[in-house]
Amino acid sequence: MAAQLLLGQQLAAARQSRQCQAARRVAAQAEAANRDLWYPGSQPPKHLDGSLPGDYGFDPLQLSADEQARRWFQQAELIHARICMTSAAGIILPGLLTKAGILNLPEWYDAGKVWAERNPQVPYSALLIVELALCGFVEFKRWMDFVNPGSQGDGSFLGITDGLKGQSNGYPGGIFDPLGFSKGSEERLNEYKTKEIKNGRLAILANLGFAFQFAATGKGPITNLFDHIADPVNNTFATNGVSIPFVMPLGS
Repeated sequence: MAAQLLLGQQLAAARQSRQCQAARRVAAQAEAANRDLWYPGSQPPKHLDGSLPGDYGFDPLQLSADEQARRWFQQAELIHARICMTSAAGIILPGLLTKAGILNLPEWYDAGKVWAERNPQVPYSALLIVELALCGFVEFKRWMDFVNPGSQGDGSFLGITDGLKGQSNGYPGGIFDPLGFSKGSEERLNEYKTKEIKNGRLAILANLGFAFQFAATGKGPITNLFDHIADPVNNTFATNGVSIPFVMPLGS
């Protein structure tokens, strides 16, 4: 009798455990259904709970499972996104202005060489030292802000850093927020953060595409675009002789 009672209790406990697991699965699926995910209906990793800007549950290699690594990857992605957005504009706009006949600017892959040839009075060594000093100062401040979030405004450097007391790591505010976007509601600020990282990710891929375009055609993206418009059959990624090596332009 005691054995039957014990067995019944064990079976009841097992059923309750299965029910709890099923309830947790249903809750997790419901939570995932309410989130924008990189693959709709997929189960995001536990460490990606949607609290980070642009978090769509994509981490197949579990690179950000560690909290400290996740913080670092977030800041690394953010700074690279901003650099790539700036560089994408710096690649596209000169090409457009040159094509429009407004200015005559070199392509991005020749810009440094052309500037050096036009300014021989500026030694490369001096340019390198100044660049290292300025970039080193900025990177040091950024690193210190990562170690101690919000500390960029501590102390003073010629009055430049007085207004850099940011709200969170990676968002210094001050002179870097002239329109005051970070001073609105938290919901609106998170919306801006998400838009920034999404556009930044597109810019990262765009810069990669610009590099591949130059490797394949020896031209900039605007020139490639106008070539395609002029001859859409022969000027595509499939006919440049590199992307798909065995396909050549018609008439070649």
